[in-house]
Amino acid sequence: MPSIIKPLLVSTLLATSAMLAQAQTAPAAPAGMQQPERMQQRMQERMASRQATLKTRLGLSAAQEGAWNTYLAAMQPPASGMMAGNRADRRKMFEEWRAMTTPQRLDRMAALKTERDAQMNRRAQATRDFYATLSPEQQKVFDSSTMMGAQSGRWGGGRGHHGRG
Repeated sequence: MPSIIKPLLVSTLLATSAMLAQAQTAPAAPAGMQQPERMQQRMQERMASRQATLKTRLGLSAAQEGAWNTYLAAMQPPASGMMAGNRADRRKMFEEWRAMTTPQRLDRMAALKTERDAQMNRRAQATRDFYATLSPEQQKVFDSSTMMGAQSGRWGGGRGHHGRG
């Protein structure tokens, strides 16, 4: 009999722990988590700071200002997307996706990919156009300043995937 008591006691303890775990309410979001609006704002602030630093390092002439402004306009994130809009807009988008069938979702994802590819091509062309206006010395500065992790000499700036690490 003593050999049955131990497994029975362990089983009871595990079952009780499982019930207690299910009974708990979902934990609140960690203090470090931010609302998408705040995250987007911080991203835009970092982008503006990097752009200002790059402009200073390039030492643009007055004749290059127009090309710079065109380049910056092309680099702006699109006004629509997962991070754009308020919570109600994102909720509505989620509900629309939820109502779709799998083939409809696949078609929508393909259309979104086509839009992203077009945006990437516009940005690449704007970068090429701006780059062509730079002197060879400015091109070297641009090359070293726009490479990921250029400041630290490591890809990703020495921080892990998605800034962790």
